[in-house]
Amino acid sequence: MRRRRWAAVAASAVVLASAAFLAAPSHAGERGTAWVTVWAQSQERLAGRQLANQSVRMIAHLSQGGHAVRFRVQNTFGTEPLRIDRATVGVSAGGAEVVDPRPATFAGNSAVTIPPGGDVWSDPVRLTTRPDSDIAISLHVSGTAVPGQHNSAFRENYLSPAGSGDVTSERSGSSYTEKTTSTYFVSAVDVQNPKLRGTIVPFGSSVVDGTGSTDCGPGCTELGTNRRWTDELARRIVREAPATRQYAVANAGVAGTTSSAACPSIPGGARGLDALARLERDVLELHGVSAVIYYYGTNDLAFGCTDEQILDSYREVFRRLRAAGVKVYVTPITPRASYTEQQNRYRHEVGTFVKRWNNCTDTCDGVLDFDQVLKDPVQPNQLNPAYDSDGIHANIAGQKAIADFISIRLITGGSR
Repeated sequence: MRRRRWAAVAASAVVLASAAFLAAPSHAGERGTAWVTVWAQSQERLAGRQLANQSVRMIAHLSQGGHAVRFRVQNTFGTEPLRIDRATVGVSAGGAEVVDPRPATFAGNSAVTIPPGGDVWSDPVRLTTRPDSDIAISLHVSGTAVPGQHNSAFRENYLSPAGSGDVTSERSGSSYTEKTTSTYFVSAVDVQNPKLRGTIVPFGSSVVDGTGSTDCGPGCTELGTNRRWTDELARRIVREAPATRQYAVANAGVAGTTSSAACPSIPGGARGLDALARLERDVLELHGVSAVIYYYGTNDLAFGCTDEQILDSYREVFRRLRAAGVKVYVTPITPRASYTEQQNRYRHEVGTFVKRWNNCTDTCDGVLDFDQVLKDPVQPNQLNPAYDSDGIHANIAGQKAIADFISIRLITGGSR
């Protein structure tokens, strides 16, 4: 897949400085180097809109900080070449405001054109960042483009009006008059920090992506407060792990996706986004990946998969990850109020496989039993009402309970 994409880039006459472009960061986990992925939001589809001579300002919440940053821009779902004419990056000052936005280049050039299906990493930008902080990445598209998006950012991102031109260097953000709760173009951020040991990647569907993490109770919504269990986990690592065992967390959740591609009623928009199809792009192409928290299967049951189909996909994903030197920590499928008796039987069969010997019958490296955290003690096939957002997903209290349950020593002390 990597060779095919790079060949397409090299063959495209519109890509600038192809030799330098091909020397961009390697993708299969850069253990032992200073570059580590500290934020990710996997692209899942094209946005239902076209941009025309305008700028976007996307906010990324970093799990760890460093002394320099670089970011990935994707055209995964595009059918036309994507031209980015100018880019900047800076520390977010809240809203669309940025402290000292700095120019970002691509293989030394201020502009880059990315072919359909391709992606590119920016050059390093010297910028000091801290854990649990935000940066703003601004991109100008002088022509027209339909952006790829991650649908659920659970925060506000910003656009200038069509025809407003390049406002990527604007500090105040006053030109960014439109808001979106999706993330356009940008799918990952690295920092340079030799003290970090690697990146832990939670991988799954909406239960990883963060659905429910804005639910603070009846009539209460928190947007942009970063309350996913993955965010809480990142904060715990910063606070509790020793300085010699610090890791970043990069979320690779996409709502509506499945572990298996074989489920008969997968929605059209999610087809081709099963775990194996996403594994290379959304996990292994990040940098410094040392461990994956695999939280998949809730949609597989809902979309008609059997326990055996789910377990077939588990085994292959785990095999691929472990062959890449990545530790695999797995959670059993958590309760869902709408499951039938048969689906719950399948759920418990998958759970039995996962929990056997506490290592998925020697196919994974450990178990994180979120089922024990979230289930109702009276009706264990449903979520605990205190943690229930919608019968499927955990609310803010449940997100924190999941993060608090995870053994920091296990996932940091046991990772390479």
